[in-house]
Amino acid sequence: MRNSTKMILLAAFAAVFCGLYLFQGLNGSYDYALPRRGIKVLAMAITGIAIAYSTVVFQTITHNRILTPSIMGLDSLYLLLQTVIIFFLGSGHIVVLNTKVNFVLSLVVMIGFALLLYKFLFRTGKQPIYFLLLVGIILGTLLGSITTFMQVLIDPNEFMRVQDKMFASFNNVSGDLVWFALIIVLVTMIYGWRMVRDLDVLSLGRDNAINLGVPYDKVVKRMLVISAILIASSTALVGPITFFGLIVANLSYQFFKTYKHTVLITGAGLMSLVALIGGQWIVERVFTFSTTLSVIVNFVGGIYFIYLLLRESRSA
Repeated sequence: MRNSTKMILLAAFAAVFCGLYLFQGLNGSYDYALPRRGIKVLAMAITGIAIAYSTVVFQTITHNRILTPSIMGLDSLYLLLQTVIIFFLGSGHIVVLNTKVNFVLSLVVMIGFALLLYKFLFRTGKQPIYFLLLVGIILGTLLGSITTFMQVLIDPNEFMRVQDKMFASFNNVSGDLVWFALIIVLVTMIYGWRMVRDLDVLSLGRDNAINLGVPYDKVVKRMLVISAILIASSTALVGPITFFGLIVANLSYQFFKTYKHTVLITGAGLMSLVALIGGQWIVERVFTFSTTLSVIVNFVGGIYFIYLLLRESRSA
């Protein structure tokens, strides 16, 4: 089957699930329910496409298909920030109650953290990509430990508010935040799309890319910043989804079997739409809200991650 046919099939599945989620069970309440469902679908689309885009880019840069941008510690930083805010200011503070303030603060802190990290590690002019990953893992573990320590000490009633931030949720997404996040994600992706063809060459390795005329260090730095902005935007909007990018990116590699990142990124984006919108429809219609989409994604993603590790160990 040609990749164009596969893309059309994925787009059709995404359209079907989108239609089911938007229109099933409306019973005439179009004015009330349809706009709210539309905002949730748009939030899922923004989140899924941003995570898919950033994960494919990040895995190409690191030449490793079992890593995601979350390894840089942005998810851990987000949870620490939410815990610190509630721990010191309380759940009744404006930073907690006002979703716009919380979104902007989370976005600025996560992007600022990533930029400072990249600037510090790239100051020598060299490309310490594996050192960058090591520092990211260490910082993520450190931030996670601090978060856990503070959650042990926090008041149980306040911890309930922290717990709401620990898992991604599309049920209470603010419409204003969705449009703001859409602008950020669109601008970032359009800027990064100009360098997508360079990723085809980067996948050959540093030396081959330089020999073929690609400014390797410049492209890698820019793509790392793009990945950080996309992950920070999606996390600040709905919360962390740890394994989602790992699933859709690797499924895209296996389904399309091509080196062209225009195909891989587009395919991963469509798969993310099918997974998130279809998954949320199943959560609401089949499980009747007895679980959350992020729990299912993390469960399936954890199993898939173990499968990828086992497959890599056999092929090594």
